[in-house]
Amino acid sequence: MRAEIRPALVLLGAFTLLTGIAYPAAVTGAARALFPRQAEGSLIRVNGTIRGSALIGQAFSGAGYFWSRPSATVPTYNAAASSGSNLGPTNPALAEALTGRVVALRAADPANSAPVPVDLVTFSGSGLDPHISPAAAAYQLARVARARGIPVARMQQLVDATTEGRAFGVLGEPRVNVLALNPALDRLAGGNP
Repeated sequence: MRAEIRPALVLLGAFTLLTGIAYPAAVTGAARALFPRQAEGSLIRVNGTIRGSALIGQAFSGAGYFWSRPSATVPTYNAAASSGSNLGPTNPALAEALTGRVVALRAADPANSAPVPVDLVTFSGSGLDPHISPAAAAYQLARVARARGIPVARMQQLVDATTEGRAFGVLGEPRVNVLALNPALDRLAGGNP
């Protein structure tokens, strides 16, 4: 019996050291050396203070900010509870929620008669997406410019500067990271929303 248990314990210890300590340490070290920003969580720092991650959305509700996609997580944008809403297209609760979000967007900017972009009223698959489409940014442009007292043309330049293109030039769609856009907007306006 001892002849069988001893090699099993030695193998358990060896593989625990190899796969539980050595391999994760090597991968973490390589990631920090090759991709330091991503390995640390793609953190966004404003004046030395961490404001969030470029990969996880945040709720912005002031008129002087571009608003993110709605979050399906509770509490809002909770990375520990990443999920979609699981409401199908024929579910009446989804139609009611979408209608409510459209009404809220129209109430926030009654002068805007443009169609509401779908990504301003629907959840992303993870419920955490920090990106909106350029159309969603354009929809909010006049409201934010009015609230900030900044010319619309200058605001459009800022949106264009924070718009990310397709990955490798062909994958996905152009997108605007709201967590990059709003701090840039604060810097432009001197921190006054």
